[in-house]
Amino acid sequence: MPTPPPADVIEPHDTTMDEIETRAEFDRRLAEGSLAGLTVQGLRLDLDPIPDLSRIDVADTLFVGCRFAGREVGADLVWRGANVVPPFSKLPYSTQPAHLYSADDLAAGFAEAGFAGMYDTRVYAHFRAHGGALPDVREALSQRLHDHGVDNALADATRTWLAVHGPQSVVGVMGGHAVPRGSAAYRMAAVLGWELARADRLVVTGGGPGVMEAANLGAFLAAWPAEELAAAIDLLATAPDFTEHDRYTEVALRVRERYAAGPALPAPRPAAVGTEWARSGGLAIPTWLYGHEPANLFAGRIAKYFSNAIREDTILRLARGGIVFAPGRAGTVQEVFQAATKTYYGTDGASGAYVFLDRAYWTTELPVESLLRPLLAASPFGDLSGTVHLTDDVHEAVRLLVG
Repeated sequence: MPTPPPADVIEPHDTTMDEIETRAEFDRRLAEGSLAGLTVQGLRLDLDPIPDLSRIDVADTLFVGCRFAGREVGADLVWRGANVVPPFSKLPYSTQPAHLYSADDLAAGFAEAGFAGMYDTRVYAHFRAHGGALPDVREALSQRLHDHGVDNALADATRTWLAVHGPQSVVGVMGGHAVPRGSAAYRMAAVLGWELARADRLVVTGGGPGVMEAANLGAFLAAWPAEELAAAIDLLATAPDFTEHDRYTEVALRVRERYAAGPALPAPRPAAVGTEWARSGGLAIPTWLYGHEPANLFAGRIAKYFSNAIREDTILRLARGGIVFAPGRAGTVQEVFQAATKTYYGTDGASGAYVFLDRAYWTTELPVESLLRPLLAASPFGDLSGTVHLTDDVHEAVRLLVG
């Protein structure tokens, strides 16, 4: 019978003291005269002011995805004891992103060339052209480096939040990608995200359209009154179908612009420094495997992966404060039982509530409850069937998660 991994295996490790991810931090360390043993990630060291590295201690320094003024610079660093993993050429994406994506990052190019010109779309086109889910060796290595950078950036982005609020404050929201904007299900998911963010919960979704976009939208407008959330949904409902990529994206960007300045009144509670983004959209964790769907542009931070398997496990690992499952099909059902496996074996520690929105759907149309309760009742850690809840009331769902 499997047992939980040791605590040091599943707990995030703080390596920030050894990592350099900004030019300002790099210049500060450079002035101290040594980069020995540090990791320098994704920096443009070929731009003015070009640093003089010739007399700096670089013993066991790791440069990943950095650009230098010339090949001789990288060769000299290796000769003096550094390890250099250069960026791959002719890629539309960074092989070592130092930070998570923003909505502006993914949408870059839309104003000039529409959906086809967006950064997000161009990366997806490259992904498809190089084998999709089965890439060639060079592309596979590039993607793995990119996804490792996202892993690292995600740990950095969530570290402050977890330190302030704890792992039980992170709530996942799962559900169908095909739910149209303006529908009852979409509005319910948006209210859910709005209430959770206002209750200091970090909303985490899979970063797609439908229920996922709605939950991030609610978190994006958490500082605004409920009437403005309804108004934003009404505007989005003028472009309900995500398959109309240009119109769908254009309206999302219009809503973002309308609410970008923030409300006239302050948020209900000020956020801790470094966590403001959580109440400005929460977190989305999408994948280019589903790059045919337009980007969800309402998350405060976006951890976009090439690997869908890593992405799915990451969402469930983070959501220790419970998961809300809105109606969905095969993908959502897969997530239900993937999450249940972690809870059953205690893989990532204690789990929060499993809240299923739409009682009839989960008991009649897709009777997940009848399988899930006996499974969790037989957990080696005792009867966990009490973590399963069904409701038709979004406010009750929030109470189950924050009460």
